[in-house]
Amino acid sequence: MADPEVFTRRLDPDMCVVTAAAGEERSGCLVGFSSQCSIEPVRFVVWLSKVNHTYRVALDTECLAVHLLTREQYEVAALFGGETGDRVDKFAHVPWTRGHGGAVVLQDTAAWFVGTVVGRVDGGDHVGFLLDPVQWGERRAGTLLRLGDALAIEPGHPVD
Repeated sequence: MADPEVFTRRLDPDMCVVTAAAGEERSGCLVGFSSQCSIEPVRFVVWLSKVNHTYRVALDTECLAVHLLTREQYEVAALFGGETGDRVDKFAHVPWTRGHGGAVVLQDTAAWFVGTVVGRVDGGDHVGFLLDPVQWGERRAGTLLRLGDALAIEPGHPVD
């Protein structure tokens, strides 16, 4: 029987930055677990680690924003993946605006959407946030940042 880690290392999914805002609190993190999960209606799921600051903020919000990055935006990925919102205001380092439902939308990404949270699924150490896309845009061409491109980023929060 094949080792599940060997199999998952062969996958090379697109990375995304997920942002959440609840009241005056903002947070965002680099996410490697995400996917479209329904055709009709179109739905998307992003998996947030339970030890992540963004997860705690996301529990109190109705909308999340999901952003795709290009390989040239490695520094943005390193900021959102290598720092924690418990200690760093990541949004002080990137241009952003408010989107639907008060979501935090990063202004210089390849593509983005805001989704209304329509459900949550406990998957173990991560929780899947089921999103109904309600607002979106594209801004930048280029090859998307993938997991293999981001392996050197040390997580900003504990992984266990």
